[in-house]
Amino acid sequence: MAWRSRIVSTMRVAVFSSKRYDQTHLAAANANHDHELVFLEPRLDETTASLAGGAPVVCAFVNDDCSEPVLAQLAADGTRMLALRSAGFNHVDLDAARDLGLTVARVPAYSPHAVAEFTVGMILALNRKYHRAHARVREGNFSLEGLAGFDLRNRTVGVVGTGQIGLVVAEILKGFGCDLLGYDPFPNDEAAKLGVQYADLDELLAASDIITLHCPLTPDTHHLIDEDALGNMKTGAMLINTSRGALVDTEAAIEALKDGRLGHLGLDVYEEEADLFFEDLSDRVITDDVFSRLLTFPNVLVTGHQAFFTEEALTQIAETTLGNITAFSKGERSGNEL
Repeated sequence: MAWRSRIVSTMRVAVFSSKRYDQTHLAAANANHDHELVFLEPRLDETTASLAGGAPVVCAFVNDDCSEPVLAQLAADGTRMLALRSAGFNHVDLDAARDLGLTVARVPAYSPHAVAEFTVGMILALNRKYHRAHARVREGNFSLEGLAGFDLRNRTVGVVGTGQIGLVVAEILKGFGCDLLGYDPFPNDEAAKLGVQYADLDELLAASDIITLHCPLTPDTHHLIDEDALGNMKTGAMLINTSRGALVDTEAAIEALKDGRLGHLGLDVYEEEADLFFEDLSDRVITDDVFSRLLTFPNVLVTGHQAFFTEEALTQIAETTLGNITAFSKGERSGNEL
């Protein structure tokens, strides 16, 4: 493994997809590490990989292209480590990375509270229609017609994925008096103690008023919520996805919205988000017809992958990322390698 032979403590790091907030938090964390950080605004892909300039470490984000051709180009130029500043790694060809001798490390946890709190906020916003009410009031319309919601107390919420984030979501919703169902191939004892009743996925979908997704994207979970799953849900149920976009078959969800089977849809992620999210496209025409169709529904709330976006989470991401790089530079393991 490449990490075993590293004895240098200071590394040059090419940071792709870097925004001002990335630069601020990574630079602050780097005060304890003293690496050379080269901030690059473009996304990492085959056309931009050369910008790394042979940096021993490339730091990538969730929508960067870490496929075999990109990794091969980086490795050929001298890169030996891919430092992910994310928990998810479905965008990385891990087999190719191993074959190329690249060490890959991630940030397995930063702030589960950030994503969990955002998730519950999205549930409240969709239910009580905060976004629609705000737009009305700004136009001088104070009518309450069409803004009725429902009490969360005694409603059944299905939490799909009961790891760190799903557990915090369950804790918050328990405070609202919700009945909690859970689905996870690896049940969490803490969730069970909290009162989460585990069920198989079909049972959860059929019984839940609200379904919220908190699982990784793998071949097994790709389009976990597809036409069949949507058909198994209660008519008028709410679906929330703050995990990975491709957990939901977007076109199937649109059809369920059109015929009224799906009552509310909240998305902080989107399966084709790479060309949209984290960029200001306000002066351009959105050419993704599926995404544009989503925005026409009054019972849909879409945000641009911001559930993680708190000061605490950004600080933890930066500190863990720099710690992973320092461990690699010393020929050590941080414990976050994939």
